[in-house]
Amino acid sequence: MRINNGILSIDVAEHGAELTSIEYEGTEYLWQANPEYWKRHSPVLFPIVGSVWNGEYRSKGTTYKMGQHGFARDMDFTLIEKSDNQIWYALESSPETREKYPYDFRLEIGYQLRDNEVDVMWRVRNTGKGEMAFQIGAHPAFYWPMLSNIERENLGKMEKMLAADNRRGFFRFGSDKKIVLMNTTLGDKGCADTTSEKSRIETDENGLLPLVTETFNHDALILENSQVSEVTLTDQKGLPYLTLRFDAPLVGLWSPPKKNAPFVCIEPWYGRCDSMNYQGDYEDKDWIQKLPEGKSFETKYTIVIERH
Repeated sequence: MRINNGILSIDVAEHGAELTSIEYEGTEYLWQANPEYWKRHSPVLFPIVGSVWNGEYRSKGTTYKMGQHGFARDMDFTLIEKSDNQIWYALESSPETREKYPYDFRLEIGYQLRDNEVDVMWRVRNTGKGEMAFQIGAHPAFYWPMLSNIERENLGKMEKMLAADNRRGFFRFGSDKKIVLMNTTLGDKGCADTTSEKSRIETDENGLLPLVTETFNHDALILENSQVSEVTLTDQKGLPYLTLRFDAPLVGLWSPPKKNAPFVCIEPWYGRCDSMNYQGDYEDKDWIQKLPEGKSFETKYTIVIERH
């Protein structure tokens, strides 16, 4: 389903209520899901973010199996509202979801166009009895700004360019001065290595973090504890290309390790993968969200297409 405000056009699929396109002035900004690198565009992660240890978790005395990033991204949603500049989809708990997750819920995902910005909006409602535990997160993938439209359509040429030019651009984290961020390292089975010290990420004196082939060799960078509230992807000259603004307490930064992939992900999260060897209950894991009976959790993040 497409909506257009005369500046931006976006497409959203019923499957996963996933954003599948962002176009501005004839340029596609959102990765187009070539399975050679990664088969998704911008999945919503629910009711977990990342992986649970050994692919299973415990809740209320029962053990459940759960794949990476939960099940919502692989389910069909129902269109509930559409206007010229806004669209909403919903998913409700069912016998199928209860086989993997013991809580009753209604998950609504909306998209709104405002000038050169896309608001991605989430509503999680606890429709069951008692307190509900959950996590939710974003996983949008954006083309590197160095690639032209022709190169985005021609993988062979694009791979040669990426291999020849190691610098893809930069991240800026809302500051034009040098800052130091602490990264939570991923360890075994896609879970966090919380037994080791966090690694340091330092920008240059202009607040820019160079993005090169090796940046994601050890998988995602994970910034916890609200260290940043916006991330800008810039071109090779440091000029802003797009910005994500959010109030999420964590953000993940990722591109497939050692693949020369043509995109990078900027991922605001309300949750994180298990720590390695975690054996506790789901309700007690790091960065779990709690929602009282009958209440709703509402938040959003914003994608800003920078204009020059």
